[in-house]
Amino acid sequence: MDEKTDIKRFNNIFVTHRDRYIRFAYSYTYNQEAAEDLVTESLMYYWENRHRLEEVKDIPLYILVTLKNKCLDYLQRERTWNNIAENLLSNKEWELQMRISSLEACEPETLFSNEVQELVNQALAKLPEKSRHIFIMSRYEGKNYQTIAKETNLSVKSIEFHISKALNLLRKELKDYLPCLLFLLDFFYVP
Repeated sequence: MDEKTDIKRFNNIFVTHRDRYIRFAYSYTYNQEAAEDLVTESLMYYWENRHRLEEVKDIPLYILVTLKNKCLDYLQRERTWNNIAENLLSNKEWELQMRISSLEACEPETLFSNEVQELVNQALAKLPEKSRHIFIMSRYEGKNYQTIAKETNLSVKSIEFHISKALNLLRKELKDYLPCLLFLLDFFYVP
């Protein structure tokens, strides 16, 4: 077939079937914009592959089958994204519950006891000197990251790295005391 005939046939299919295809896609996606995009993708797929599909007798039906498959792919992606969103929400709820439990279990007298402070000091002693010094500047001296960066001639990113390293070690070392210490570790937090 020549190019003009292909274009004429394609335009006829487009004009005749596009709205039906959109209604079909919308009936499954419940999203007008997605339905229109899927129809456009299906029509483009046919157009780009029309020379390989010359044996196809019913072109509108072929495009509809292509659209059906694209709708299935879309719905499967939506299901995956919904599962991810549910997991994130579930994790967020778990984190919130942990914070509530931590706060409920926290006894302020214990928080500032010498015993707890000694445990923190022992854990801090396991840190490399630079990380320990930066952590102390942040948490005990109340300096923000920019100030620490200037005083130590390091970048703010380096300061963030050292603080993160210190917090991770403290959480690991003090996991048995975590409910109260979560508060202590973040009590003096100054970004």
